[in-house]
Amino acid sequence: MNSKSILKKTSLTFLENYLNNASPTGYESSGQKLWMEYVKPYVDTFITDTYGTAVGIINPDASYKVVIEGHADEISWYVNYITDDGLIYVIRNGGSDHQIAPSKRVNIHTKKGIVKGVFGWPAIHTRNRSKEESPKIDNLFIDIGCSKKEEVDDLGVHVGCVITYPDEFMVLNENKFVCRAIDNRMGGFMIAEVARLLHENKIKLPFGLYVTNSVQEEVGLRGAEMITKTIKPNAAIITDVCHDSTTPMIDKKIEGEIKIGKGPVITYAPAVQNNLRELILDTATEKEIPFQRLASSRVTGTDTDAFAYSNGGVASALISLPLRYMHTTVEMVHREDVENVIKLIYETLLKMENEETFSYFK
Repeated sequence: MNSKSILKKTSLTFLENYLNNASPTGYESSGQKLWMEYVKPYVDTFITDTYGTAVGIINPDASYKVVIEGHADEISWYVNYITDDGLIYVIRNGGSDHQIAPSKRVNIHTKKGIVKGVFGWPAIHTRNRSKEESPKIDNLFIDIGCSKKEEVDDLGVHVGCVITYPDEFMVLNENKFVCRAIDNRMGGFMIAEVARLLHENKIKLPFGLYVTNSVQEEVGLRGAEMITKTIKPNAAIITDVCHDSTTPMIDKKIEGEIKIGKGPVITYAPAVQNNLRELILDTATEKEIPFQRLASSRVTGTDTDAFAYSNGGVASALISLPLRYMHTTVEMVHREDVENVIKLIYETLLKMENEETFSYFK
C-alpha cells in the first residue's frame, strides 16, 4: 500500500458521527447501528448477540475463522442518589475518572430524552485553602437546575439513568484527532476501514473474517467473553488503545516509552500468542510500517485476554493505538497512527494462511 492517505472523506465523516454519538457501556446499540450501516457494503452478513455485540462477516461459510476486533462502549456514570434538594450523586459505569468531573457538562439519558446538567464544585473563594478537598466519588454531584427531588422526577431522571459527557470530535494541528470515547470507538472505526479496503481492493481471503465490535469491554471484557463463544475463532487480532507515556507526570520506568505519531504498538504478554505476534512484526517490517513495542505484566487488560483464554485457547495478538489522556474527554491520537494500524491489520490478514495453527510444536 502506498503512502497516500487511506482515509476517505466519507471515512472521516463516519468517524466524526460515530464518536459524537454516545454509546455508554450497556447502552451501545445506537452506536452499533451506525457502525453496522457503515460496514454493511463491505461484508456478506451480520450476527449480533443478546447484549449488543455486532459482527460483520466476510466469507461466512469458511471453516477457518479469523477475528479482527475493537470495542464499542465508552465509560460513563449512573445516577445513584437524588437529594431532597434536587442534587444528583453518581457511581461509575466503567473506569470514569473522578478527577476530571468538576465543572463538566453532562447529558443524562432518560426515556423523555436528554436532560442537561453540570458537575458542580465549590468556588475557589469558598474552599478551605489549608485543606483542599480533592474530587472523590462521594463528593461529586450533578446539578440539573432543580431545587427539589420532585422536579428531578418530573424531568424523567431517576436512579439508574446513565450519564455521558457531550464533548465532540475535533482536529488539532491538522493531524491529531481529539474526542471522548476514542477508547475505543477508534478501534471499531479501524476494523471497519480494514473491511472497506478488502472490499475496494477486491481481496478474496481464503478464510472467514469476523469484523467484531464488542460491547462492555470497560466493565471486564464481557462482550468479547460472550461473542468468542459464539464465533469460536481460530485466531484473533485485537485493537485497542494504550498510553502515550511522553506527557507530564507519567513514569516511563513503569509505563514504558510510547509516543503518538511513532506507529502502532505491538504488545508482549502471556495472552499474546508468540507466532501470531511475530507474523505481525514481520509484516510491519516487510511493509515498512513503523511500530513500537510494549510489555504487559500478567494481562493486557484488553479484549485480547478474553479471546485468548476462550474455547480451549485462541491464537490472539494485540495491536494498540497510542493515545494521550485516556478516560478523559480530550483523548488524543495521531492520524498517521490510525492509518498505520489499519494498514498493519490489513497487510497481516493478507499474509495469514488458511488453517494456520500457529503451533509452537510444528
